Amino acid sequence: MITIAIGLSILLLLVVLFLLFRIGTLASIFRGSSQRAVGTTKTSNKVNSMLLLLFLIVGGIAFAWSFSESWDEMNQPLASLHGEWTDELFWTTMIIIGIVFVITQVLLFWYSYKYQHQDDKRAYYYPHNNKLELIWTMIPAVVMAILVFAGWKTWTNITSAAPADAVVVEVMGKQFNWMVRYPGADGKLGVTKTSLIDATNEFGIDFSDPNAQDDIVNPLELHIPKGKPVLFKIRSRDVIHSVFLPHFRQKMDAVPGMPTKFWFVPTKTTYEMQSETGNPEFKYEMACTEICGRGHFAMRYVVVVDEQEDYEAWLAEQKAFASQNPDVVAKFQTTAAEKPATRMDAASEEEKTEL
Repeated sequence: MITIAIGLSILLLLVVLFLLFRIGTLASIFRGSSQRAVGTTKTSNKVNSMLLLLFLIVGGIAFAWSFSESWDEMNQPLASLHGEWTDELFWTTMIIIGIVFVITQVLLFWYSYKYQHQDDKRAYYYPHNNKLELIWTMIPAVVMAILVFAGWKTWTNITSAAPADAVVVEVMGKQFNWMVRYPGADGKLGVTKTSLIDATNEFGIDFSDPNAQDDIVNPLELHIPKGKPVLFKIRSRDVIHSVFLPHFRQKMDAVPGMPTKFWFVPTKTTYEMQSETGNPEFKYEMACTEICGRGHFAMRYVVVVDEQEDYEAWLAEQKAFASQNPDVVAKFQTTAAEKPATRMDAASEEEKTEL
C-alpha cells in the first residue's frame, strides 16, 4: 500500500506540473502575445522533456525498491521437484523480458528528452534498411520460439503420465468448496456417475463397483507423502474452478465435463517448512484461482505433507465413506442400477482407467 501511495503521489505531482505549464501557455496565447507564446512553447517543451526524464529515473528507483521489498512475498518457499522446472522457466522468461523492457523504456524516455522540438532542427529522412528490419524481426522471433519451446517442454513434463506408484488423490470443485477422495487399501478409486450425486453422496460414487467400497471421502485435511509422486485427478461439478498449490508451483483448471490432472513430487514436509519459515503455524494450502462466484474466497483446503510412515499411519486411521454411511450404500443398491450414466461419467471412467 505504501508503494502504491508513493507512486500515485509522484504521478499526481507530475500531472499538476504539466497542467500548470499548459495553463501558462494557453494564457499567453489568449493575451495575443504570439512571441511570448512561442517562447513559452519552447520552455514547455524543454520542461516536459525533463519531466519525462525525471519520471524515468524516479520510476526506475521506485520499481527497484518495490521489487526488492516484495521479493519474499513474490517468492514463496519451494516445496516440490516440479516447482523447480516452473521457477526456472518463469525467471528465465522474466529476465529476458525484463532486459528488453528496461532497454526500450530507457530509450523511449531518453529520446523524448534528446529529440524535443527545436526550431532549428530538421527531421532526418530514413526510409528503409533491410539489414535492420531483418535483425529486429529475427532476434525476437528466435527468442520467443525458444521460450515457447521451453514452456511446452515444462508443461509436457508436468502433465505427463504419472509413475505407476503415484499416490492418487481425486479433487473435485463445487460452489464453494473442494472435495477430496482417496482410494482405500485396494489403491483404486471407484467409478462415479453424475446421476448419483445427492446431498450425501456428493461425488456420485457408484457403490456397485467393488473398488468404491473402501474409498475415503472428504477428510478434514489433504495429506500427501514427501518424496513420492502424487497424482491429482481434477474435475468440477458446476462451473470452472482452478486448483492452485502455490508452494508446489502447481495450477490446473477444474472444468465441468473434462477431467484434468497433474502430478508432482513434494520435497518438504509441513514440519520442515515450518522450521524453514520460522512460522510454527505454517500450513500448505490448496486454493481456487478462478473466480467462480460470491463464495470464491472460501475455496481453501489445508494440505499436509508427511513423512512416508506418518502418511501411511494417517491413511490407516481414515474410515471409508461406505462404512460411515451404510444407509446411502443400502439405498443405492436398490436404485443406482436404474440410473443411466452420462457422457461426463463415461469420460471420467475412461480417464480413471487410463491413469
